[in-house]
Amino acid sequence: MTLSRPFHQTPGDYLAAEAPDEPVLFLSPEVLQATAHRFLDGFPGLVTYAVKANPAEAVLENLIAAGITGFDVASPSEIALVRTLAPRAALHYNNPVRSRAEVATAVGQDVASCSVDCAGELAKLAEGGFPRGREVAVRFKLPVAGGAYDFGEKFGASPKDAADLLAQVVRMGYRPALTFHPGTQCTDPEAWAVYIHRARDIAWAAGVTLERLNVGGGFPARRMRGATPQLEAIFEAIARATRAAFGGDAPALVCEPGRAMVAEAVSLAVRVKAIRPDGSVFLNDGIYGALAEQPVMGMTDRLRVLGPDGAPRQGAATARRLWGPTCDSLDRIPGEVALPADLAEGDYLLVDGMGAYSTAIVTRFNGYGGLRLATVRVLGAA
Repeated sequence: MTLSRPFHQTPGDYLAAEAPDEPVLFLSPEVLQATAHRFLDGFPGLVTYAVKANPAEAVLENLIAAGITGFDVASPSEIALVRTLAPRAALHYNNPVRSRAEVATAVGQDVASCSVDCAGELAKLAEGGFPRGREVAVRFKLPVAGGAYDFGEKFGASPKDAADLLAQVVRMGYRPALTFHPGTQCTDPEAWAVYIHRARDIAWAAGVTLERLNVGGGFPARRMRGATPQLEAIFEAIARATRAAFGGDAPALVCEPGRAMVAEAVSLAVRVKAIRPDGSVFLNDGIYGALAEQPVMGMTDRLRVLGPDGAPRQGAATARRLWGPTCDSLDRIPGEVALPADLAEGDYLLVDGMGAYSTAIVTRFNGYGGLRLATVRVLGAA
């Protein structure tokens, strides 16, 4: 296990001992590595990690220690980061839009696979010297519901265009693959099945035998107390649909979880700066910081309140408005949030399941956004 920082047993222990006034992200390497093994043991193919979800070195180090050998990278910076920590890792550059300078980086850093969703991007790869014989995955999209938001609004070719592009991939001497993304936080296993069957149709229309099928990210993390995603059901649906669609000519499978891999391994502690007479609460972090996703995804109810001594508040739940720390009226958590009636200034609000897209999209607006990273053994997640 990779433990590069001193650690406490629990977030409460840390908060009582350190009394931090800035937000703190608590990482449990044990939870992170257990999640990695859940994918490695259950998914019927190669598991890669989508670095964009959380590029913290401690996260990557623990995933490497758990046995992750492939990474979904979306920029030259992510390529450089992974190459520093895992020089021999397989890099899948699956942002389908690249500048010519970014293509040159992919070539120079020995990227194993690139995705494309139009003929112009395929031409860029060829003209930029992406080696023939490497994998090129054509990304396609379908109007399939199930995700919190649809990646198909930005990326992906129609099935007809994908078939034409896949045939062109083969003609240009690249190894043919298809890829898709069912949508962020997708909880319906059948969404993957629909995409897999359409992938077969695209390959048939192109007259191509697929070497690999990337079933994307979109795997859900637990956002609410009463909803625990069944990853194994999704893994089984993927395996079953692949057998049914392709039979004995099934392509090798690869997935690229981000959110589902890292979310559960991190909890966020934010401090109460002030409580107004109307009950409104001002926090030391908000929508420009680690809570940036809450207006988009909806506020989680996986919340706990700890006093400065680390002990939990036990008061009856009271609905409150939550404001972030910036001098900006947009910095508000949507809706009202149930918090203990005995909440007090200086208390800590602990938000569980915060490993994904917290550090990755923090701004430093108004001088806020500084985050500590602390290692703990047990999160005690709600």
